[in-house]
Amino acid sequence: MLTINWTTWLLGIAALVGSNGVCGLVHSGSSAKNGDSFQNALDDTTRSGPYFDKWASKNVTALLGKTTYLTCRVKNLGNKTMTLQVSWVRHRDVHLLTIGRYTYTSDQRFRAIHQVHSDDWLLQIKYPQHRDSGIYECQVSTTPHMSHFVHLNVVEPTTEIVGGPDHYIDRGSTINLTCIVLHSPEPPAYIFWDHNDAIISYDSTRGDVSVVTEKGDSTTSSLLVQQAKPSDSGRYTCNPSNAQPKSITVHVLNGEYPAAMQHGGQAKQPRLYSLLLCLCLLLY
Repeated sequence: MLTINWTTWLLGIAALVGSNGVCGLVHSGSSAKNGDSFQNALDDTTRSGPYFDKWASKNVTALLGKTTYLTCRVKNLGNKTMTLQVSWVRHRDVHLLTIGRYTYTSDQRFRAIHQVHSDDWLLQIKYPQHRDSGIYECQVSTTPHMSHFVHLNVVEPTTEIVGGPDHYIDRGSTINLTCIVLHSPEPPAYIFWDHNDAIISYDSTRGDVSVVTEKGDSTTSSLLVQQAKPSDSGRYTCNPSNAQPKSITVHVLNGEYPAAMQHGGQAKQPRLYSLLLCLCLLLY
């Protein structure tokens, strides 16, 4: 009887290993993310020398005039900072910008930033301009030296209002203006609408005025003014926090050729009268 029990136990263990496997028992409760973390930790322990963490050292899109940072994360550098240096070089003119925590350029907009015991070597650029766009090389002074390239793209957001520069509408209809902010690395903090250089108050006694804003890769802001009156005519300006304003002129009409005026702002009736006059002249 004892022999049968041992045999049964061994067969059970064999079946368990055959169906799940040792690895299956270890990883059955782990997610893919944990697996990636485990792999990254394994890389850190198996690599003997410094290497770039490319996931953390990405290309950068910066807003014109707004301070930005380029990141170079060097792993496994450890206590070798006495013998190995991390530098930033601008490719456009092969200009050495920083070495370690020291800045080697007379352009005061650039600055090296590094915290003790941190893997991140930052290049700060104040008031970036279009000319600053391009490739920046992060170097580690190994033999041969190691390089990682970061591309900086300095953009200037633009503002557009759909239609225009003139918008014609019947009295009593709804004024619907749509403003789009393009090429912005981040949505604007706010968008103001002005009417004749005065900020529109959505709680004013005028009433029936609302704004709908949708933020994303491009931000849109739609101004709705219901029951339009002649006093609503004038210049409307979309004023985002991170881009130049854009204006459009609205004309609220009292029935003077509204259908024609709403299509490009040019009345078609005079052209029709000219054709009729020519026809009469030909007939007589």
